[in-house]
Amino acid sequence: MSRVLVTTVGSRGDVQPYLALAKGLQGAGHDVTLATCERFGPFAAEHGVPFVALSDEILQLLDTDAGRDAIEESTGLFGMLKTNVKLAKAAGPINERLMHDVWAAAQAVQPEVMVYHPKALAAPHVAEKLGATPVLGVVVPATVATRDFPIVGLPAWRLGAWYNRLTYRLTALGYANYDTMVNRFRTETLGLPKRKGAALAATTHDGRPVPVVHGISEQLLPRPADWPEWASLTGYWFLDAPGEWTPSPELVEFLEAGDSPVYVGFGSMAGRNPERLTRAVVEALETAGLRGVIATGWGGMDAGGLPDTVLRIDEAPHDWIFPRVAAVVHHGGAGTTAAGLRAGRPTVVCPFIVDQFFWGCLVAEAGVGSTPVPQKQLTGERLAAALREVTTDAGIRERADAMGRRIRAEDGVAAAVAQIEGILADA
Repeated sequence: MSRVLVTTVGSRGDVQPYLALAKGLQGAGHDVTLATCERFGPFAAEHGVPFVALSDEILQLLDTDAGRDAIEESTGLFGMLKTNVKLAKAAGPINERLMHDVWAAAQAVQPEVMVYHPKALAAPHVAEKLGATPVLGVVVPATVATRDFPIVGLPAWRLGAWYNRLTYRLTALGYANYDTMVNRFRTETLGLPKRKGAALAATTHDGRPVPVVHGISEQLLPRPADWPEWASLTGYWFLDAPGEWTPSPELVEFLEAGDSPVYVGFGSMAGRNPERLTRAVVEALETAGLRGVIATGWGGMDAGGLPDTVLRIDEAPHDWIFPRVAAVVHHGGAGTTAAGLRAGRPTVVCPFIVDQFFWGCLVAEAGVGSTPVPQKQLTGERLAAALREVTTDAGIRERADAMGRRIRAEDGVAAAVAQIEGILADA
């Protein structure tokens, strides 16, 4: 049995798969603690995983009008640069305080291995200080260079392998902006020497590559042939609702009252105008002649005054609701995309930012959903056309069903646990 600290920072999509992994490690007999933003303490407790709180400040920043505006603008290369500039002044001190939070959590746990999200900048340096084994856990393929596709977030120009690999080097240069802050943390807090490329920390202090475990299924993203042996794809890290989730009588009655509805939910992605988004969704459902369940999520939609053919819910576990609907419409977050595919349901991705465009394109290329409908271009007419396609095209439905069966046959958490145990054995 090993002491493991799993560290992640961000919204629910950045937390849920890491909680699933923590739970899997715990089930394998390890002493596991999850360190993440304070608001997710009850979520960890619900699943019986010990929890250490990190600051919520980064989420509070993204919840502000300025934060929402910045997120909505962070599409494409120049949009991402604009967002980074806009939030840098406020985010810099927050990230620095988060590094100290991670150090405090690690001092309390004294882990032998640290599994961490890329946003947890302190983690590999804290692991070095404590003599722990670092493992980078990711659910978006944005850390290991490949000739197959450009780094997520930069333009997917079809310029060949040279361009794709170049995008990873460009991103590494962007990370260098944080080197001063990270090295200050290394020297002043940890008592470690400065190091080149401190923010990215792709290698350990003695030059060995940090192992990267990807919680992604090869059913959607085949493993690039040029990845090194220390990069693995395990399958998705699913976290199902504990016990038997009980839906409201209203939801059960609605599902049983007619044809299977379409699920629509954008999580915490609200943008500047959630009312416009909701109007477009309702118009699309009515135009396509479909019933719908709208999940308002964490501020993502404003669903008042709906017709009888559309039901508003706050949320429902994806593993419960997705198998009961005809298709899923969402923002294209990694976890939501995975859940829809596992359920075998045709997908319409309406991406807002960064990796959501990547997943939307993969879904379309795999033939299990429509061409993405970016939220900035989302109209009732465009979404209605996508809904008609995914609910009437027999090929899309058959391919989605087949992919769902293959994904359900995988156990990404168990595979990731085995990978981590193997890394520990080698260390």
